[in-house]
Amino acid sequence: MINWDEFEHIHVIKKLKQILNSWWNIDVVFTDERGQLRGVDPKAGSMCNPAVMTFLGKETSVTSLAEAVQKAMEEVRVSGSRYAIRKWDTAGFDMAVIPITIENDFMGCVVALGFMKDRTQVSRISEIRERMAIFGASGDTIDKAIGKISFIDDQDREHFLELVELVAQEVVTLHLEITTRENRIKELNKELGSRYKYDNMIGKSKPMQTLYALLDKIKGADSTVLIQGENGTGKELIAKAIHYNSLRKDKPFVIQNCSAFNDNLLESELFGHVKGSFTGAIRDKKGLFEMADKGTFFLDEIGDTSPTMQVKLLRVLQEGTFIPVGAVESRRVDVRIVAATNRNLKEMVEAGTFREDLYYRLNVINIHVPALRDRKEDIPLLAEFFLNKSQAANHPGAPKKILTKRALEKLYDYAWPGNVRELQNEMERLIVLAGVENKITADMLSPKILELGDKTKVQGARLHGKLKDALEDLEREMIREGLRRTGWNKSKLAKELGISRAGLIMKVEKYGLDKRKMLK
Repeated sequence: MINWDEFEHIHVIKKLKQILNSWWNIDVVFTDERGQLRGVDPKAGSMCNPAVMTFLGKETSVTSLAEAVQKAMEEVRVSGSRYAIRKWDTAGFDMAVIPITIENDFMGCVVALGFMKDRTQVSRISEIRERMAIFGASGDTIDKAIGKISFIDDQDREHFLELVELVAQEVVTLHLEITTRENRIKELNKELGSRYKYDNMIGKSKPMQTLYALLDKIKGADSTVLIQGENGTGKELIAKAIHYNSLRKDKPFVIQNCSAFNDNLLESELFGHVKGSFTGAIRDKKGLFEMADKGTFFLDEIGDTSPTMQVKLLRVLQEGTFIPVGAVESRRVDVRIVAATNRNLKEMVEAGTFREDLYYRLNVINIHVPALRDRKEDIPLLAEFFLNKSQAANHPGAPKKILTKRALEKLYDYAWPGNVRELQNEMERLIVLAGVENKITADMLSPKILELGDKTKVQGARLHGKLKDALEDLEREMIREGLRRTGWNKSKLAKELGISRAGLIMKVEKYGLDKRKMLK
């Protein structure tokens, strides 16, 4: 995907824009493939012509610009031309639209604004005056803007268009250079090993690498996402990573837990209400959907919504409209939905407790968050991170605390039903209990971790019969758990168990612990 924010800082593009500004008082902006304005804030006063700044500073104008750019691109496709020049009806002046094409894919446009294509259009000056006045521009601003309108006659037009095309070419060059650099970085990362972090998420295990790769793929998408996983696995962190790596990152990120309210209160929270719609509604209240307009709305615990609420959510997803409580007219929003649940929505659909049409609307991109017990090789990284974080908050400047090998083994043995959140709480508890001690020993751990860890460790071992059989059962269980924990890295596990790699391979074959058999 193109990083539109980069272009304002590229020397060549800045120089070309300055030339177009100084010669013809023309402003250059960028749009994506849908015609949406990108990489510029017209309200920041960066426009050369006050007319352009007046119109682009209004949301309705930005929408009409997108429609005009789409029509221009249709002209280019039909005619086979390099560009399109057409009137922007909202403003009254002309615009030149040059496509940005990268490896035969249409990625967006360079749009030059604020001119007339020849002097026969002089009669439209009064039209521009009227439209600027309608948009709230002062008389002085209008006079200044009209004074900057240029007429680009035939003898100048080709030179003008070549300069605008150069901007588009620089965008393509920059993108290809960035892509080449990013590909090289990815290659280096593969050589150096798996990455340990993605935004605020931590983990180098295979399930987390798979998750990171999926998040990379959907960065530029605007599709609805359904995040499924147990409580405490970090679904909200994933939702934030999706938003802050998306094209909506500068817009609101709104969160609502759907299980926090009953139906009536939840409806008011989501959709808002009008004054007098119920007892206590003393004024109009804007709902969270409206607050999230142009941004991302994270609906946590979506599986806890009632059938009635599911119908109303479906309408927003399908049509982008909703009706506030007590209102009669619908309102429209542009919101990306990221939903999360710890429940099995497919089973709920089959049981008739969750709408099938809503399920398929939500399940466009499905993300499964692995439980901590399925990514145990991440425990040392997570434990160290949470220890350091808690220590910085409670005892800043104190010597770093370290888990002993035995304590870490106990953390591995425990099943972590509360997942990463439970591990975080345990590390905070240890920082408090350790006091001035720098080493955190196994006996400091919570009783449940010590007791359940011991049970897990001897699970499958016979407590009666021959000692040889019991030891084999324990050995089989240790190897099975170790293979899963290390992602079937036999060299690493052999080192941990204190045996040779060849010896481990023989035991894997002996106990039937081949990866293909275990994953069937």
